[in-house]
Amino acid sequence: MLWRPMTATDLPAVLAVAAVVHPDYPEDETVFAERLRLFPQGCLVLEGADGPIGYVIAHPWQRAAPPALNSLLRELPSQAGCFYIHDLALLPQARGSGAGGVVAARLAEIAADAGLSCLALVAIEGSSGFWRRQGFRAVHEPALAEKLASYDDAARYMERALQPEHETTAEGRTTP
Repeated sequence: MLWRPMTATDLPAVLAVAAVVHPDYPEDETVFAERLRLFPQGCLVLEGADGPIGYVIAHPWQRAAPPALNSLLRELPSQAGCFYIHDLALLPQARGSGAGGVVAARLAEIAADAGLSCLALVAIEGSSGFWRRQGFRAVHEPALAEKLASYDDAARYMERALQPEHETTAEGRTTP
């Protein structure tokens, strides 16, 4: 199994994975295509022996303001406050393989390279335990209650702060 950049030709397979993993959260192909067009470096596919068996879609966005499901963004904010993980989906044969942790670490690198200080997501269907193991914590934001309820009763907005880069001083010491 290998994470690789997503291409437009992967979209039918990505939609097929989404239909299996997230049948209660359907999204149009245009949503996936737009995210890929807006921020391709945040769109990855987990390649299995017989084709894609997972994907992740992430992009710069505003903190505590997750986009609604099945909605177009039109453009990314010029002053993003976080790197938003729109979706991580793994078919059953990929679960437990470590692929989720690998891609979470890769997304943190992409976010840091983009100059962003945190990762954010909405955890659904009991996935918050996985995300806690990746360093995320639930953020209780009353203004999000209605939006989170549109996902499911267990949906949680979560964030993970990224460690600032350490710099080396002229004397050879590292500083945060």
